[in-house]
Amino acid sequence: MATVKKSTKESASKGSSAQGNTQLEKYFEDALKDIYWAEKHLTKELPKMQKAATTEALQGAIEEHLAQTEEHVSRLEQVFEMLGKKAQGKKCEAMEGLTKEGAAVIEETEAGSMTRDVGIIMAAQKVEHYEIATYGGLVSLANTLGYQEISDILAETLEEEKQTDEDLTVIAENSINWEAEQEQ
Repeated sequence: MATVKKSTKESASKGSSAQGNTQLEKYFEDALKDIYWAEKHLTKELPKMQKAATTEALQGAIEEHLAQTEEHVSRLEQVFEMLGKKAQGKKCEAMEGLTKEGAAVIEETEAGSMTRDVGIIMAAQKVEHYEIATYGGLVSLANTLGYQEISDILAETLEEEKQTDEDLTVIAENSINWEAEQEQ
């Protein structure tokens, strides 16, 4: 795949700056490395959440999100390739913290309880909200930098993250929250 070309509007507004050399372009690449690490980390953590979940609905949602997350990793690799860069991650402290919090929820709740599922859903939604914020910012930066194709790829992932968040809300509100409230 060829490297991405900036739009003529962007090139004209920046004069002759070389691709990848402005502070914003470096920041954009750094942010891509961060979310790349985060997505790869999630591919290891989601199976643990799935195994700990009580209900089939939540287990299925996590399984579906794992498949999406693997696709998100592939898309990010495509974005790096379009930028002419090697796909590499940079440790994402935020994602590491969020997944540690999710592990603590599992540790601190009773196995097989709806309360555990409530905690897993909340932990997963915190992850989703981080990803939504990150991908939203990356889409905006890609547009600013004139990377329309990259923006489109990242926007697709952004929409999937939003849908996953909505799906988790539906699962929680359809029964799990109420059933957890009934537990002693």
